[in-house]
Amino acid sequence: MSEVQLREMSLDDMPPVMALERELFPEDAWTPEMFTTDLTEPGARSRYLVAVVDTDIIGYAGMLFTGGPEADVLTLAVAPGRWGGGIGSALLEALLAEARERSCAEVFLEVRADNPRARRLYLRNGFVEVGVRRAYYQPSGTDAIVMRKDLNK
Repeated sequence: MSEVQLREMSLDDMPPVMALERELFPEDAWTPEMFTTDLTEPGARSRYLVAVVDTDIIGYAGMLFTGGPEADVLTLAVAPGRWGGGIGSALLEALLAEARERSCAEVFLEVRADNPRARRLYLRNGFVEVGVRRAYYQPSGTDAIVMRKDLNK
């Protein structure tokens, strides 16, 4: 089996990223414009990575840097056939390393309340549940669990 490589997401990655996005989040998928806006934003307030095997994108993740002591995980997804292989953790660890390099003290995220696999990933990586945003995901009305990681621990 080929080794997984992480690299910066580019605009050329949009077709396979969007295919994964629609497969994994059919009710509330991001639009191509949402990714494109962040990828082309001057000043690099966000960072997006893709996980690649050979030439196939099998996962992606993004983080927003607020310019202060906080960062927010915006998205993280792995192709279902690759679940359980450590790709989600590798993407998350790379983003957390970037947050530390930018002197962030804490990282926040929202995760669907009906996604126990993702919640376990974040818990294993040191996040704690700190709140709920009712009906956060639209149009489904699914609640979001707000999670936080202290980077100083």
